[in-house]
Amino acid sequence: MNTTAIGAAPRRIDGRLKVTGAALYTADRSFPGMLHAYGVYSTVASGRLTGLDTAEARRVPGVVDILHHGNFPRLFKTPKSPISGATILTASITDEHRLPFEDETIVYGGQMVALVVADTFEHAREAACRVTARYSAASAVVDLEHGIKANGLKDAGAGHSRGQPEPAFEAAAARVDAVYRTPVETHSPMEMHATLAWWENGDLHLYEATQGATVHRNTIAQVFGLTPERVTVDAPFIGSGFGSKLFMWPHSVAASAAAQMTGRPVKLVVPRAYTFTTTGHRPETRQRLRVAASADGKITSIRHESVNTTSFIEQYLENCGGMTQSVYSCPNVMVSHHTTNVHRGAPTSMRAPGAAPGLFALESAIDELALACRMDPLDFRLANISTRDESNNLPWSSNHLREAIEQGASQFGWHRRDPRPGSMTEGSEVIGYGMAVCNWDAWRTPAEARVRLRSDGMAQVNCAVQDIGTGMYTIVAQTVSELTGLPFEKIDVRLGDSASPAAPVAGGSWATASVLPAVAEATRNAIGELRGYATQEGGPFAGGKAEELTLKDGKLTDGKRSVDYASVLNAQRFASAEGVARTGRAPDTDKRSYMSFGVHFVEVRWDPGISRLRVARVVSAIDVGRVINPLTARNQVEGAVVMGVGMALFEATEYDERNGMPGNNNYAEYVMPVHADQPEIDVILLDYPDLAFNEFGARGIGEIGITGLAAAVANAVHHATGRRIRELPITKEKLMG
Repeated sequence: MNTTAIGAAPRRIDGRLKVTGAALYTADRSFPGMLHAYGVYSTVASGRLTGLDTAEARRVPGVVDILHHGNFPRLFKTPKSPISGATILTASITDEHRLPFEDETIVYGGQMVALVVADTFEHAREAACRVTARYSAASAVVDLEHGIKANGLKDAGAGHSRGQPEPAFEAAAARVDAVYRTPVETHSPMEMHATLAWWENGDLHLYEATQGATVHRNTIAQVFGLTPERVTVDAPFIGSGFGSKLFMWPHSVAASAAAQMTGRPVKLVVPRAYTFTTTGHRPETRQRLRVAASADGKITSIRHESVNTTSFIEQYLENCGGMTQSVYSCPNVMVSHHTTNVHRGAPTSMRAPGAAPGLFALESAIDELALACRMDPLDFRLANISTRDESNNLPWSSNHLREAIEQGASQFGWHRRDPRPGSMTEGSEVIGYGMAVCNWDAWRTPAEARVRLRSDGMAQVNCAVQDIGTGMYTIVAQTVSELTGLPFEKIDVRLGDSASPAAPVAGGSWATASVLPAVAEATRNAIGELRGYATQEGGPFAGGKAEELTLKDGKLTDGKRSVDYASVLNAQRFASAEGVARTGRAPDTDKRSYMSFGVHFVEVRWDPGISRLRVARVVSAIDVGRVINPLTARNQVEGAVVMGVGMALFEATEYDERNGMPGNNNYAEYVMPVHADQPEIDVILLDYPDLAFNEFGARGIGEIGITGLAAAVANAVHHATGRRIRELPITKEKLMG
């Protein structure tokens, strides 16, 4: 076994393809005779479509067809079912269960009401602009507060209760009762949502911008009444998704139906403006935190009550209190979740769903409680670390949060912090220090993989999992190299094809922990088959014991002599030695609790003379088990930190109260961090293998880096300015007002 591949930091094996433009994304692909589709989208958020005038549109050259409610095939709905790790490989999941053009009811602004299919993109777009839609508009419910007044609240479940939080709060020496708010955030990945669909002999084929080829295949097969074997979904490269590409959206169904109706390949790329309406968002939240502590700084009561917006067609829960129930030791805890309906498209998972907005509220409240106790926020958190999962009364499989806080504080220089707000200055800038704990569940799901040790000396890996920019191609190659000793250039990794062994969606920080064990087991099975070939009659180790052979540096050896494995196969005219595997969920979840932990330390700088606020420096110390590739792991945390800076200071989707339409639905006006906003980022990876979780000891890292970051910024802003901002984003207007 090569024991140097896991834990090494090779460059991404797919990097050259991406920087040279050789990596093809869905929107890059084209076929001879391919048609282009462009949507017609509603200009009202509530009401009915009363008519479509398509005559002028049909006169545009190259128009083949226009699909709408009166001109669309009868398709099937997918059953509503919760996401389950046990069934993720066979599940059919969609965020908007309503089929495209299902009826003439309008439930959100920017809803697709027709689809033009033409010979070129330009003709399709021009024709779409010439379709005249008529509506009977109704009053739209455009935000959370209006939703509560108009529709009330619905219990969304996922609650938790232990002890007696209310009397404990009333009896406490220090108390905080505050409301925190987060706006709608829209994912806005660089790669557009896109589908390229075609049919052959009744089988449906897709190139799709998806984070889950297997689940997408299962879902669209149900919609068209096909068995999954008659559908293929291919997505070898994804330009990120942040959760918006986890599950199927209406455009994929519409493109597939258009291809079926026209008998030609159809490509549909969702315009940027309508990714703000039809492909999900992080919903708006209002969270009330009531937290209390004893005179010696021990947390005695936590109540976390959240409300999030959801659409009129889906019940979506933003699980804001999911981390609250276990991250700190507290005997009296109550967590509740409610939703209210608004006229927006269906919300969906966005990086660290629930935990990102939830930990903004919780970690802001914890900071306020520490100050109420006249304690340093760092000392207060250290005094209240949970040594076990009190929500389930189980021990942690691994928890090094204390060490993360101590290492992070030392690297950051927290000891230099003067606790008086506004007391630290440099030139015209006021300096603020803030911190917050970050937290995320450790999940592991079933996964499958196939490994072929080929007669040309290459190892080929097939798995349907996506690489969404996280480095999955590289860490899969590292896994095979670890077990075979083959160099990376001898390992051919093929991902993102639903025809390959099934895999979970690439989201929730579970892909690494789920897929690598399957790849490792498949590799061992391939090696086992190779050993059998080598010891059978005619093999180089004929008569020997297969179990005594090892594969090292691509060669089989019995300790006395070594034989290149390709020559073993070629001598017997075998094309390959193959291994397949399916691995399962995390073991013993009834005996231990799995979670990842970490902390962010943030320095902000506020220049009151020019009203400029910036995040200058971030130190993040993260405990996610064993680090498979430090280079890609740090990159994940760094990207999450930048996304957290966006959440804290910039991002908010703004809706026009008159019509419910998003007004800042483009890269020019939806403000996100750019290079000039990047802080100095220092990532500390603790690297303690969690071997109870899987054989590599690795937990996921993609989500945790964004959790808590917005709170750390808000806490630093308070230290710099004395102003406690409880509503994101933290804009200069809120500091100046």
